[in-house]
Amino acid sequence: MAESKAKGSANPERHKIPIKSILVTQPQPTTDNSPYLSIAEKYDIKVDFRAFIEVEPVPYKEFRKDKVDILAHTAVIFTSRNAVDHFFRICQESKIEMPADMKYFCISDQTAYYLQKYITLRKRKLFVGEKTAKDLFEVIKKHKGEKFLFPCSNIRKDDIPEFLKANKIKHTEAIIYKTVAADLSDLDDVTYDIIAFFSPSGISSLFINFPEFKQNNTRIAAFGPTTAKAVRDAGLELDIEAPMPNAPSMTGAIEVYIQNQMQHLKK
Repeated sequence: MAESKAKGSANPERHKIPIKSILVTQPQPTTDNSPYLSIAEKYDIKVDFRAFIEVEPVPYKEFRKDKVDILAHTAVIFTSRNAVDHFFRICQESKIEMPADMKYFCISDQTAYYLQKYITLRKRKLFVGEKTAKDLFEVIKKHKGEKFLFPCSNIRKDDIPEFLKANKIKHTEAIIYKTVAADLSDLDDVTYDIIAFFSPSGISSLFINFPEFKQNNTRIAAFGPTTAKAVRDAGLELDIEAPMPNAPSMTGAIEVYIQNQMQHLKK
């Protein structure tokens, strides 16, 4: 779109400008071993963290309007810690105790481990994918007779619902939390050499908070294909895309870019 491209207005010479600052659009790490901090120390780069999106709970009264009968289901699909937290919040507010034979399908070991905050895993039926939704699909296929509940955000990927529909698996979506743009009015500006995004919602938040944002010399990094598409749809030029075969993480992709740039500038 011509209009959005004008809005982004990236400087084609920006790749010649050394990287001195990075804005990571996620919360500040709670530990000192973050790979972003390693990049900051290794290359003498300022790294700031600021969450561009926030999670808001769907009030119990609003949830009730959807008339979702949790106990009418025999299995629950969890794709994130937020989904786990807000699902059990709804259960508590509904005064529902999950039956011992309820099955839980988690997208990763990390999500499954987090479930221990609410249930005793050894007493429950737990099924875990390797890491991605596609991995979890193979597990779900073996349990097509279950009636699945998919607690999620108002903004979610289509892959799981589409898989369930395509395979004629009984399921219900339950929106239990909302992903909204964070208030970034405390930021003076977003003039960084690199801004790293992790979801389309982050791109949306950027323009909600800074409608006159111009890319100029900023390099844009995106994790995942949907985020990359949102960057381009917003009229911005994507400079760093993760994951890559040689860099499966955002930090790895950023470091590859920095190293390539340093080698190019030496020539």
